[in-house]
Amino acid sequence: MADYDALLVLSFGGPEGPDDVLPFLENVVRGRGVPRERLLAVAEHYQGFGGVSPINQQNRELVEALREVVGVPVYWGNRNWHPFGEDTVRQMTADGVRKAAVFATSAFAGYSSCRQYYEDIARISVEGGPELVKMRHFGDHPGFVAAMADHTRDALARLGRDDARLVFTAHSIPVSMAETAGPAGGLYESQIRGSAELVSQALGRDEPWDLVWQSRSGPPQVPWLEPDVCDFLRKTDAGSVVLVPIGFVSDHMEVVYDLDTEARQVAAELGLPMERAATAGTHPAFVRMVRELMDEPEPVPCPLTCCPRPVRPAARPQA
Repeated sequence: MADYDALLVLSFGGPEGPDDVLPFLENVVRGRGVPRERLLAVAEHYQGFGGVSPINQQNRELVEALREVVGVPVYWGNRNWHPFGEDTVRQMTADGVRKAAVFATSAFAGYSSCRQYYEDIARISVEGGPELVKMRHFGDHPGFVAAMADHTRDALARLGRDDARLVFTAHSIPVSMAETAGPAGGLYESQIRGSAELVSQALGRDEPWDLVWQSRSGPPQVPWLEPDVCDFLRKTDAGSVVLVPIGFVSDHMEVVYDLDTEARQVAAELGLPMERAATAGTHPAFVRMVRELMDEPEPVPCPLTCCPRPVRPAARPQA
């Protein structure tokens, strides 16, 4: 272990009741100029689940599982909702933590999935507080691959069709952001494709698989990665499909709404047999992976030119 005396699980956060939803969403989009009507539309997704995102409870379960294996105190903080990262770091400082590994709950390169966590770390760090060291991308780690392969195998068994088409899904991002992901660009998509191939190999499958995207937002004139999962389902000639949310490590609202609700409804309308694999969650191999990441040499931070902050389209003047 690289001399860490604590572990910080740093995540996105999510609302835990109806009154939390709009304040949470306002935190997510602060400074982005997102129209109020778009926020209200997304809020309805959360309210359909009682205003509760699954992510916080799943992070609590991950923290408890990690406490059994990492051998140091485990803390948890979020970017957009309680417990906020800055509050957690103040507690870590009071507890005398000197140096903490930071496990960001996102496996891949990209502005939102990696660079923004570096920005979070810089924002929540305090003078006299612990040194915070973000661990590396882990989409190719055997622990992550094993967890996703096991969950995909379970989904195939539930479907009862070993020959079902594997359809890997990840959060869509603007094409301009995808093109600047990583030191040489394109790393977000290439890492996800690499993880999908590793999972397919772990299952011993020779059949082709697909990568599709979900959860796009923003103005329609801005190109995002495609195809969308629901568009893919409408056009596929597969006899059955298993959706594998390779781009997520826990069941965000994007998973339970975009896949379990919207995509499942489309599949039902088409008469297309479909199952969804679980996210990595607290799979034992995934939990052990975090400890193994802590045992690796301290990672070199990404260059500042990597995964730059996206340039938002200028607002159109009112007529």
